[in-house]
Amino acid sequence: MPDATRLRALALGLPEVFERETWGKSAFRVGAKLFATLAADEQCVVLRATHEEQAAALALDPGTFAVAPYQGQHGWIRVRLATIADDQLAELVTEAWRQAAPKRLATG
Repeated sequence: MPDATRLRALALGLPEVFERETWGKSAFRVGAKLFATLAADEQCVVLRATHEEQAAALALDPGTFAVAPYQGQHGWIRVRLATIADDQLAELVTEAWRQAAPKRLATG
């Protein structure tokens, strides 16, 4: 079961990622683009996703996934860290990074 420490390791292990406080929360960026924010209580993460990925996640497990407040209309998803498998979180974080990363990084 992943936690905030594991999320940070996954995110910061990707090329050119840095963590910075945004809106009072830990946020992960590649360049100027945001791809993940950790809830203040560190129980959930909001990840960049497509509308298709959002719909698939909600259909798969509505107890783990939810439409993210504010960003949900753009496809972002909220993920409960206590109920997601580590490999699934790693895949989602990597895909969120890929969507935000410059092409020179994301295709390499």
